Amino acid sequence: MADIQFSKSVSACAQDRAFVVTIDNPPVNALSAHVRSGLMAALDHAANLPAITGVIITGAGSTFIGGADIKEFGKPPVGPTLPEVTERIETFNKPIVATVNGAALGGGCEVALACHGRIAGEKASFGLPEVKLGIVPGAGGTQRLPRLIGLVAAIDLIGTGRAVKAGEAVTLGLADGIATHPVGAAIALVHECAEKPLRRTGMIGVPPTDPAAVSAAEAKVLARARGQSAPAEAVRLVKAAGELDLRQGLAEERATFLRLRDSSESAALRHVFFAERAAGKVEGLDIAALRKIATVAVVGTGLMGSGIAVSALTSGHRVIALEQTPEAAAGGRARIAETLDKSVRSGRLTADGRDDCLARLQTTTEAADLAKADLVIEAVFDDLKVKTDLFRRLDGIVAPDAILATNTSYLDPDAIAAATADPSRVVGLHFFSPANVMRLVEVVDCAKTSPEVLASVLAFVKRLGKLPVVCGVTEGFIGNRIFSAYRREAEFMLEDGALPQEIDAALEAYGFPMGIFDVNDMAGLEIAWARRKRQAATRDADARYVEIADRLCEAGRLGRKTGRGWYAYPEGERTIDPEVTAVIEAARAAKNITPRSFTASEIMSRLLKAMVDEGTALLADGVAARPGDIDLVMINGYGFPAHRGGPMFAAEQTKDQPHA
Repeated sequence: MADIQFSKSVSACAQDRAFVVTIDNPPVNALSAHVRSGLMAALDHAANLPAITGVIITGAGSTFIGGADIKEFGKPPVGPTLPEVTERIETFNKPIVATVNGAALGGGCEVALACHGRIAGEKASFGLPEVKLGIVPGAGGTQRLPRLIGLVAAIDLIGTGRAVKAGEAVTLGLADGIATHPVGAAIALVHECAEKPLRRTGMIGVPPTDPAAVSAAEAKVLARARGQSAPAEAVRLVKAAGELDLRQGLAEERATFLRLRDSSESAALRHVFFAERAAGKVEGLDIAALRKIATVAVVGTGLMGSGIAVSALTSGHRVIALEQTPEAAAGGRARIAETLDKSVRSGRLTADGRDDCLARLQTTTEAADLAKADLVIEAVFDDLKVKTDLFRRLDGIVAPDAILATNTSYLDPDAIAAATADPSRVVGLHFFSPANVMRLVEVVDCAKTSPEVLASVLAFVKRLGKLPVVCGVTEGFIGNRIFSAYRREAEFMLEDGALPQEIDAALEAYGFPMGIFDVNDMAGLEIAWARRKRQAATRDADARYVEIADRLCEAGRLGRKTGRGWYAYPEGERTIDPEVTAVIEAARAAKNITPRSFTASEIMSRLLKAMVDEGTALLADGVAARPGDIDLVMINGYGFPAHRGGPMFAAEQTKDQPHA
């Protein structure tokens, strides 16, 4: 039988008494209205074909179904709705098997759950990531998944939004098997299912579970939520699957989904989603030729350099790591190997994968070995002379089309580029520590960086699985410039009457994982101190300057590493230190400042205003291309709560109440 087209994105053909329905809605087979209507029409047709034993649903390309069409959010609904589609699938009078050839995410996973069987291709993955958009599954995910895999596993998957690969899906009971040729295996399963009563997911009882295990899984999800409501709602709905019948559970799920979809939290997270899609896009770059980046050289194998090396290795690149001495090179290799070993222990990497990474790693003390590199990333001491001397040496070693990248945090990359013979091949790649964990990379488009170089490093960063945000040259780039601005405001509030623990508590209540003074202690106070001392000669004498941090550093209070910073750390535990309060009170007295008390909302209002003012200046200067880029940097690099949408989004939504 020839293919029958049921909508612009859904077609089907008969194959060995099975009706194979294919969704082809590039790029990710999103569940647009024409996909939903096409699926319903295909099922109506299959129901009336006596020669057809059952139906197979699969996706064209490398994706099964990538989820809902988010562009439809906020618009009047167009039928059929996804709950209507999943109900039609589950109650169909012939077996329906999902052939999950790639990612089955969100609504795509819900379609698979409603089927009577699921065959996974070798590259299949399953996930219900709705909590990442501030919502919950809305087409049966919270009710059907626990019936298949139990409450504990369902709370984990839905509450965190994490995806599972084919092997784990089979182990959990989410998929019935893995096949190299999944359509053929699905046809066999259709015929097998036709010989016995259909296994309708919604009719299965939720497996008995130890209440203590359920409580532990719930606590784990809520601990990660940090103020988000969607994860808690997701857990509540999953638990309800064990108490309500399917129809009641679906009604409660749908009502919760619609309520959350219209919430400010979901609006913020959708803003982040679309900002990520836009990030890294630079006008005109789509026509730039990409340079091959297969071999990456990393100069310096300290914490940052070794993290960058691990990221490059685990994404399939060859890595040459350069150090000054054999001892340092050996230490760097050991650091990289230990990081890979941790990934094996946590299950993120197989032992074979680690061995493959180490086979692609070369550590050396000979700069001449870098001649084979397509991209060199320096991660040496943040000193202008050290970096410019290095790049001058590299000029005579690497190929003319090799790219040179600086990982500086505060130095001027244009000055570094100017020291080279060809500044057009120099770019900034500001990784965040630990570089093998943190997603964010600020890609610094220097004054003379060529479009080909910029496009090539953007593609490289994406291959690392990271989030590139393009910015122009300014001290501290986007993130550190804003961080400096709101740290300065926090220190002004110390003089005005607040205490470090009060400011940190306000930030944590807002959704930050750590307060700013806690972060400073973690990072070490000496880095910013050194920078302040460098700037002392050129500082505006009339500008307000707070000396409290300087007094702490002079007293040897450099943070956690010394056991004392803004806080004291007896036995490693953070405690409020009266000595710090005394230093603050002395600084106020020296300036004749009468302290006043601050509410948490006042603290957040001042900090947010400092962030937004600096962000507005970055946009005006052309350093940042769009407000969403600033939001992404602050969320992914500095712990700004994603469910608030970032400082620029939060200020736009709540101009009169930025703390709300």
